[in-house]
Amino acid sequence: MNYLLHLLIYFCMYGIVALSLNLVVGYCGLFTLAHAAFFAVGGYTYALTTIKFGWGFIPASALAMLIGGILSLAVSLPAWRFRGDFFVLITLAVQTFLFSLIYNWTSTDSPPATLRNLTNGPIGLAGIKKPVIFGIRLDTIGSIAMLSTLLLLISGFIFWLLKSSPWGRLLKSMRDDELAARGLGKNVRLAKVYVLAISCAFTALAGTIYSSYVTFIDPSSALLNQSILLLCMLIVGGTGNFRGPLVGTVVLLAIPEILRLVHLPDAMAANLRLVIYGLLLIIMVHLRPQGLVGEYRLE
Repeated sequence: MNYLLHLLIYFCMYGIVALSLNLVVGYCGLFTLAHAAFFAVGGYTYALTTIKFGWGFIPASALAMLIGGILSLAVSLPAWRFRGDFFVLITLAVQTFLFSLIYNWTSTDSPPATLRNLTNGPIGLAGIKKPVIFGIRLDTIGSIAMLSTLLLLISGFIFWLLKSSPWGRLLKSMRDDELAARGLGKNVRLAKVYVLAISCAFTALAGTIYSSYVTFIDPSSALLNQSILLLCMLIVGGTGNFRGPLVGTVVLLAIPEILRLVHLPDAMAANLRLVIYGLLLIIMVHLRPQGLVGEYRLE
């Protein structure tokens, strides 16, 4: 039972990220490689505020979402002028910068100064507190699974409202023909700021679920291959609708569990998993660009 609850937590966590990424890629048409960094920013924010200040889950998550939204300006402002390959390179630069910041924000002094050793470098932060909401400590896997499910439902409802609203239709018009949207007097630049801020904020929220559940976080959560994994979930499942990201999350989470059942060595299973991810991307891009249940064909 604990194994199923563990999978449910990871499904909810990655489901939130996939839905938020779909808002940018599937509805707005902006291809980004920086979401793993915002996921890590959320996890580190939760870790630092709970360890150093004893904050509860709600204020720590709210701050993580706020910081994620603010840092999204590093991606949204260049989006005013760049699209396509140039925008992808900018998001890759942001991803690399944030990873380097997390990896190198450490100190060799003894004892290290707090601000000079904020992230503890490559060692990471351990002893992260379990979620505490209104004085209630959620220290069992069942309670964390319930919290994760609730956050996925709330996030999904918000994303559904956004995509069904006139603002959501504006995003689709920007994706299909940005010049036409501008010609109709729509503020395209402001829409890009809003959509990336919302997406990065909810990705940071997923990061708080991760660090509160695992009680440990290190720079590996901000690696580029994590961003590629998140994109795989979206591309395999499909973009431009509500089901695709969730279907892709299930498929990509099932692959390592299937490899676990065949009892391969850990090193071999990890490498094989990356090979399967790459093959899935190639197959989907060539045979079904809209994904398994998607509506929008990535170009």
